[in-house]
Amino acid sequence: MNRLARETSPYLLQHAENPVDWYPWGEEAFARASAEDRPILLSVGYSACHWCHVMAHESFEDPAIAAQMNESFVNIKVDREERPDVDSVYMTFTQALTGQGGWPMTVFLTPDLRPIYAGTYFPPEDRYGRPGFPRLLESVAAAWRDNREGVLASAERITSQLREATDRANDGAGTVTAEVTASVVQTLRSLFDAEWGGFGRAPKFPSPHNLEFLLMHDARTGNAGESMSATEMVLHTCRQMWAGGMYDHLGGGFARYSVDAKWLVPHFEKMLYDNASLARLYLHAYQVSGDEAFATVARETLDYLEREMRDPAGGLHAAQDADSEGIEGKFFVWTPEEIDAVLGADDGALARAIYAVTPEGNFEDPHHPEFSRRTVLSRPRPLADVAGDLGLSVAAVEARLPGIRARLLEAREQRPRPGLDDKVLTSWNGLTLGAFAEAARILGEPARLEVARGIASFLRGTMWREGRLLHAYKAGAAKVDGLLEDYAYVGLGLVDLYRATGERAHLDWAVELFEAARARFHDDEDGGFFEAPLDGEALLLRQKPYFDSPTPSGNGAMALLAFWLGRYFARDDWEGVTLEVVSGVAGQLERAATGFGSVLQAVELLLAERREIAISGTPEGRAPFEREVATRYLPAVLLAPGEEGSLPVLEGRSVTGAYVCRDFVCDLPATTLEALREQLDR
Repeated sequence: MNRLARETSPYLLQHAENPVDWYPWGEEAFARASAEDRPILLSVGYSACHWCHVMAHESFEDPAIAAQMNESFVNIKVDREERPDVDSVYMTFTQALTGQGGWPMTVFLTPDLRPIYAGTYFPPEDRYGRPGFPRLLESVAAAWRDNREGVLASAERITSQLREATDRANDGAGTVTAEVTASVVQTLRSLFDAEWGGFGRAPKFPSPHNLEFLLMHDARTGNAGESMSATEMVLHTCRQMWAGGMYDHLGGGFARYSVDAKWLVPHFEKMLYDNASLARLYLHAYQVSGDEAFATVARETLDYLEREMRDPAGGLHAAQDADSEGIEGKFFVWTPEEIDAVLGADDGALARAIYAVTPEGNFEDPHHPEFSRRTVLSRPRPLADVAGDLGLSVAAVEARLPGIRARLLEAREQRPRPGLDDKVLTSWNGLTLGAFAEAARILGEPARLEVARGIASFLRGTMWREGRLLHAYKAGAAKVDGLLEDYAYVGLGLVDLYRATGERAHLDWAVELFEAARARFHDDEDGGFFEAPLDGEALLLRQKPYFDSPTPSGNGAMALLAFWLGRYFARDDWEGVTLEVVSGVAGQLERAATGFGSVLQAVELLLAERREIAISGTPEGRAPFEREVATRYLPAVLLAPGEEGSLPVLEGRSVTGAYVCRDFVCDLPATTLEALREQLDR
């Protein structure tokens, strides 16, 4: 066992038995590198990462390669999910050097943490156009030994350039107008895949934050005159993502992304943040379209999270691995023979037709050629077409399908399961809190609300210490000082929980988080928010996250939180934070249209007409009015359920009913559903 055996991160523990003399990120490793005048080898990944596992098996478990690493370097292993701030700093360098990023990330550093060289996956010998890892190790070690002055000069130059680039990245101030968002929509339309949905080519990512922006844009503008509206792009993408193999048709939930343009073959890991964001997107697609299929996808996705990802302490786990038994996707794929063995000939034939299971299959693992001719389940054809081919009625197929699905899922559960990253991350749980609260409100399902309350209770009781959030929890221990995303995502989740309950206490904690984030992360000189706290660890770069990764950017999320809290509490200065954030990158929005979905959502809120719906009364008295409002997609409307006087918009609202308002000027109270519908329609 190496030092990682003392850690709690599942990813670090996966490497605890490597012959590599690994250190976790921290002063012990830095001090040794300085004392022994050795370069640092920094390896960053996460537990559900397939190529991280491949490099571990090929190199980190190899005694000869490990000996080479131990002889020449101080080796540090980082879980990018536990330390996204560290990952972000060195990913910036990796992308600048190589033009791309990804994990595993491999970075060589000076003892004072300045980057020397970087890349992602390196094979054990020269292949795939990449140098073999042993040859790379020898090259860096030789350069450190024989050309120290040149290496240090290069490291200093690279660090200075990165710092200058970071400063320039925050220098995009301008004025955001409706023309800017219209231009971004046109750019997204030009990238849209009209056949399969989504944007660009393979590999294809779901991009829920851009899709949410498109729905919000159409809600504000109507997007009249276009051959395909922004809403139509979103709904088509949602249907195609569900039909492909990226969606788990047996267990619910989405894999990380599709390796092809058709959403057919996924990279099989399932991440909490993806499923929280996509469940929310499908709920809004359901509101917009009224199509129950979207509600079903949201339900099944949240069911998956409840069933397989809940921690006994109350939060939800981070990720499910891509691999089982060392083979990517083995848990999820099927042969025709396996289908028939579970279902028998008749139901087997129906299942194979529905899920497009063929003898040829659609998935092969190039690393395991013996594991071939398997099928990733998908739903490429409407049930009516399948039924017609088999001489069955649609009703008969629909009646048999739930039993088929349940039996296949039960059989799949007997297989060796993929690994589970069972740490609990505050930020991702904030996103999930919001998804469950939104589902409870839109679908009218109280059980979802209890999950949301449980997440909020866990975060408040375990991750909130003396006015500060902690970032990660595992095995009874909370650790790592909270980052901007922790405060912003949890705050937004609490706003959703308030909307679903009318309980002012959730907004009050959101205000505490917002004010704590302003104190700990805000750049008082140039505006915007830093990723890591001002009083936290001094990293090589001090970055401001504006660009969405798979999760919303920290600044985008803070802009959204500031807007809603400013509106609820009539605080123009808080809304001013939203304007400050979006103005800080206004000049970049059109140049990088696909990267600012969360900031663009904040722009849409600023551009939208100010409208409010106050619903006053007891929870029982408010319930029918809240259900009526929940059927509508109203992304920019301030929804305020609660007792009279509990918020500014509820002042003087003594009559039980709904008050439909424009900039706090309200119609007569709607005391019947018919009156409310008429006011909403108007």
